[in-house]
Amino acid sequence: MTNTNIPKKFLIINGPNLNKLGTREPEIYGSLTLQEVINYTEQKLSQKNCSCTWFQSNIEGELINRIQLAVDQDFNALVINPGGYSHTSVALFDALQMIKIPIIEVHISNTHKREEFRQVKLTAKASTIIMEGLGKDAYLMAITSQLL
Repeated sequence: MTNTNIPKKFLIINGPNLNKLGTREPEIYGSLTLQEVINYTEQKLSQKNCSCTWFQSNIEGELINRIQLAVDQDFNALVINPGGYSHTSVALFDALQMIKIPIIEVHISNTHKREEFRQVKLTAKASTIIMEGLGKDAYLMAITSQLL
């Protein structure tokens, strides 16, 4: 029998340029900073039985190191917004292949309504679920999808 009183633990990884949310193309990504998105998500989850560990880097190797570290940690799911690396990084895809828990890839914008090159997502092939075009709610929806 599963103990439902044990909080679910989530690792949320954000890739390149997401540290510039709020100032980078707000017409596409919205006006909230990454910290405001984190605060919004945490506030909405405050009554849920879960905890979130957030990580952001503009450096591909640091993202890979964090994913590799997560392999031996006790997370219930990984939420990742790989940013532009989604479209280019075989190495990030390979790292995600090591993860044995659900991987939810999120994109704040709807990549299918953007440049053609953004419609190819190498990392999505390693993901369990892909959520995009949900703006600031992308992370909240990804996490709550795993709380059911």
